[in-house]
Amino acid sequence: MAHTSSVEQLIAFYQTLTPQGITRFAEFYSDDAYFKDPFNEVHGVEAVAAIFAHMFRQVEAPRFVVSECIADTRGAMLLWEFHFRARLSGRNREQLIRGVSHLRFAPDGKINYHRDYWDAAEELYMKLPLLGGLLRYLKSAFACRPGRV
Repeated sequence: MAHTSSVEQLIAFYQTLTPQGITRFAEFYSDDAYFKDPFNEVHGVEAVAAIFAHMFRQVEAPRFVVSECIADTRGAMLLWEFHFRARLSGRNREQLIRGVSHLRFAPDGKINYHRDYWDAAEELYMKLPLLGGLLRYLKSAFACRPGRV
């Protein structure tokens, strides 16, 4: 995984991920891989795969688009967009979450550390009718306004 072609294979895996592709996580992640995002923290490749299987049950038409990759032999940073349609919202328009994945590679080249960074408040909660209104108000109240001291 530590070579450029392997990172490119990982990116292609994510960008073309389907429910059937969940079985391929062991090709890219070590058995004891650690994964953390704003909602989950798990150990083990099977637990990581379960998070993505859950994603396919929760949202419609999920897809990842990796826009930038910075990698060396020890790890990689992937900048990505996650496109989906929310099943629960009643609205069927596409949603977008932007984030970054910090990956570290084990000596065998597989991922043993995967940490996703994205702002759940901005990317999800602000888009909810009631909670979003409150969060927008708070954001406005705490925002720095040049010229006002």
